[in-house]
Amino acid sequence: MVKELYFDNAATTRVYPAVVGVMNEIMLAEYGNASSLHALGDKASKFLINSRANIARALGARTHEIFFTSGTTESNNWVFSGLAHNNSDKKKILISSIEHPSIRETANLFRNWGYTIVEIPVDSRGFVDIDFIEKNIDLSTLFVSVMHVNNIFGTIQNLKKIGDICKRKGVIFHTDCAQSFGKLKILVHDWNIDLLSASAHKISGPKGVGLLYVREGVKFSPFIYGGGQERGLRSGTENVPGIVGFAKAVEISLKEDWNKVSEIRDYIIAELENLGCKLIGARDNRLCNNIFVIFPGIDAEKLLYQLSEKKIYVSTGSACDSKKETEDKSLIALGLSSKEIKSSLRISLPADVTRKEADYFLKVLKELIKR
Repeated sequence: MVKELYFDNAATTRVYPAVVGVMNEIMLAEYGNASSLHALGDKASKFLINSRANIARALGARTHEIFFTSGTTESNNWVFSGLAHNNSDKKKILISSIEHPSIRETANLFRNWGYTIVEIPVDSRGFVDIDFIEKNIDLSTLFVSVMHVNNIFGTIQNLKKIGDICKRKGVIFHTDCAQSFGKLKILVHDWNIDLLSASAHKISGPKGVGLLYVREGVKFSPFIYGGGQERGLRSGTENVPGIVGFAKAVEISLKEDWNKVSEIRDYIIAELENLGCKLIGARDNRLCNNIFVIFPGIDAEKLLYQLSEKKIYVSTGSACDSKKETEDKSLIALGLSSKEIKSSLRISLPADVTRKEADYFLKVLKELIKR
């Protein structure tokens, strides 16, 4: 019998044992400050350099274009301030209507400071209106921000098409890749991406470490001032164990069989639809491990707690919003009703999910629904 199922991997993931191993080695044996001039500091600096190069390679970026942060939330916040300080005459920002709160809430703050925030609409499958983006970019536009994969319903956006439009219009393009980095192919230069955010803990790396890619040539201001680390843009002693763990997690995640995960995802979706559930988000251009469905007539929160009692862990949506009583704005943007939102669950599979685990999940779920 399956003892426990963690199907909430869009919120966070279990850390790879190999990641724990390399981090322990750094913390116990190679613990020097990467800014120190002595031998131990030099070793730490080399670990930092190698990790930065490996992560840059995974994005098709240059090593010096990668800056380490505490995670995607910090990176997303930094995008706004880093660009605004260098472009005081540009007061218009385009964001998709399905962005993570770390973009949406920062945009609201900038709105209070006199910026015009334009929300890009989406269709019922969660795809942004690309024509709207092209029509609404003008000389006053500071930047465009569209997340690669929505954290709740998993729709994958066409970043290259958006990037090409932004380049042609002479506007900076940022994307939040927290859900996609390490699972999907991303080529920042080929796709004309200027800024990109990502986190380690979404791909079985440690919490508290992330990155911001900043294309060479983009005028960008520091976020944290101090000792001048991260080429003077993000001061503070570097989290070398976390960064090395991040690089190791990227290496392993890119080798996972995500096609197998997609097959099990599709199997679960088909079984849920046989139960009368409704899939939300795109069916084809969907993240390999994401399932987001409506259970008509069922209180999803109660179902979540009943599953939790069986040691099966899923989500009602974004973990960042789960303790708020307000409905997720991303789901409202899709056109979902309040009733539908309260009947929806997000199931996000791990890289090592098996058919046996899928069958056990479905068996327990069917029993609970019958109640």
